[in-house]
Amino acid sequence: MLLCLNRGLIEPSSAIIDAKTGTSGGGRQAKTHLLLAEAAGSVGAYGVARHRHTPEIEQVCSELAGREMTVQFTPHLIPMTRGILATVYATMRDPGLVREDLITIYTAFYRSCPWVRVLPTGVYPQTKWAYGTNLCYLGIEVDQRTGRVIVISAIDNLMKGQASQAVQCFNLMMGWDESLGLPKLSFYP
Repeated sequence: MLLCLNRGLIEPSSAIIDAKTGTSGGGRQAKTHLLLAEAAGSVGAYGVARHRHTPEIEQVCSELAGREMTVQFTPHLIPMTRGILATVYATMRDPGLVREDLITIYTAFYRSCPWVRVLPTGVYPQTKWAYGTNLCYLGIEVDQRTGRVIVISAIDNLMKGQASQAVQCFNLMMGWDESLGLPKLSFYP
């Protein structure tokens, strides 16, 4: 969705982020609700309307949009150990845009990014595809009925969300190949 913001393709005030995270997304603190045995068989929202990462999200979105933005962000804890599946909805400025247009825009933008996979038409990511990697999978859809674009991303929050992202950034800071020392294949299954 950040690309849509940067390109002016969406109404900035319309962005809604609905994210699902595994129990490791809650950090290392020993909390009963973060135990996989406790989370099993249930899905629940947390940090509704006041999640600690909302200011960071709004800061990046504001920089890309070129104006102050407010984003609706609601995370959900789901019964898996790792991974984040985020579904982002926003109203398009040009109702004539179709899914294939956006897939072309995203594919061109990320063509030189070894860690981003823009999925083909009608394919939507799953967290298990990114398990144990630094990869980010992106699925894109346009709902002509509502005039919204829907971007779905899947990452491994322990890799792309933390450890391997740090290695990737370090590699870039040092002027090295950004994939140095990072796994190129998923650990799944």
